[in-house]
Amino acid sequence: FERDRDGFVMGEGSAVLILEDLEYAISRGAKIYAEIFGYGMSGEAYHITALEESGENVVRCMKNCLLEGNISADRVDYLNAHGTSTPLNDIVESNAIRTFFGSHADSINISSTKSMHGHCLGAAGAIEAVAAVLAIRNDLIPPTINFENRDEKCTLNYTPNISISRKVDVAISNSIGFGGHNVTLGFKKYFE
Repeated sequence: FERDRDGFVMGEGSAVLILEDLEYAISRGAKIYAEIFGYGMSGEAYHITALEESGENVVRCMKNCLLEGNISADRVDYLNAHGTSTPLNDIVESNAIRTFFGSHADSINISSTKSMHGHCLGAAGAIEAVAAVLAIRNDLIPPTINFENRDEKCTLNYTPNISISRKVDVAISNSIGFGGHNVTLGFKKYFE
């Protein structure tokens, strides 16, 4: 989302999310960090490494995720963007977010945690899902670091350089994969 970006940095890492039925987690006294409320997927097969520029498949992912969870778009507090720091991805994803959320897009804190851990390819989605869950648990938005000069085509709140304390009840995480494999995961705060 930064005007002077020059591509993504490869990262190395992994993450694990433990998923279980709510009833079982409660019965064993587990600490519940968040609930998954839905997911949305799309496959565009447009190009092996490039996004289809309309962003309609990214919009479809976010829409289907929220529909599955019966969550209205205006409840989303945080969005972990795929955010690869490439002009095509950053602009297409930003436009898709603006298209789907409309004026609420300005109220959502967005960040690309890839700015801190790099692009871990196959592990990126899991790492970013953990970041979204921790944003909910800690009511803390992770920043997009090294953000100095906004790309004029990227007009959203990308949480530049410093984490933000904010109540986070609903978070989504976008993963826009090579070859057009796209997914949005939705998480919400667990209330007993």
